[in-house]
Amino acid sequence: MRRAYWALTKLAADQYLVRPACTRQTRVFSADASGAPVPSGPMVYGICYCPLDRADDLKALGFADSKTLNEEARERLLEVIRTNADYIGWSVRVLSPQDISQSMLRRNKYNLNSMAHDTTIRLLREAIASGVNVTEIYVDTVGPPESYQAKLARLFPQARVTVTKKADSLFPVVSAASICAKVTRDAIIKQWMFAEPGAEAFADPNTVAWLNANVDPVFGFPGIVRFSWATTERLLEKSAIGVEW
Repeated sequence: MRRAYWALTKLAADQYLVRPACTRQTRVFSADASGAPVPSGPMVYGICYCPLDRADDLKALGFADSKTLNEEARERLLEVIRTNADYIGWSVRVLSPQDISQSMLRRNKYNLNSMAHDTTIRLLREAIASGVNVTEIYVDTVGPPESYQAKLARLFPQARVTVTKKADSLFPVVSAASICAKVTRDAIIKQWMFAEPGAEAFADPNTVAWLNANVDPVFGFPGIVRFSWATTERLLEKSAIGVEW
């Protein structure tokens, strides 16, 4: 993890350092968020891009859906991305548990699908603004693929857009974006510094046992937990003190 985490700290400085190869015809790929189904930790969105004439090289490098790879394999592939920076570009964006909870619990709810769409669009726009020439976009769908594809096609008329289920298992460079997102999330979880006194470090914060052990009757859960998830809402109703506003 040390090498992977070092790569992530470098990301803030050069995530949009555009190589000459990426100013030619370029595919841009976005993977769905890492951490979407679970009640704790951030959600991380990633994109990866490379010239059209180098897209097949990613398959030869061994990229596959991050969910089918173990941690060691994902870290190795992130290192492969970093060492091939002459033609592979990538970026991630992190939504903290607090961002997610506040968005989903506000009066005018901002749901998970909308967050995913807007974050992906922002990543794509930032890449384009940095000088990446986008001609094809491949996205792993969040929600119905047809409406999501139509939305992206309207926003990026210069590119051919493909939105489909399981894109991270169909297109190697989508797999690369998925790996960037997953390794980022894993690094954040492992390096998490609890602000709350008495909060327990965890191996798997997604277990009900860990949530039960760390619920406070007044303050609820540590900041790593998403208060807007159904699992956490049920535990709060069961274990926390009721409040009338």
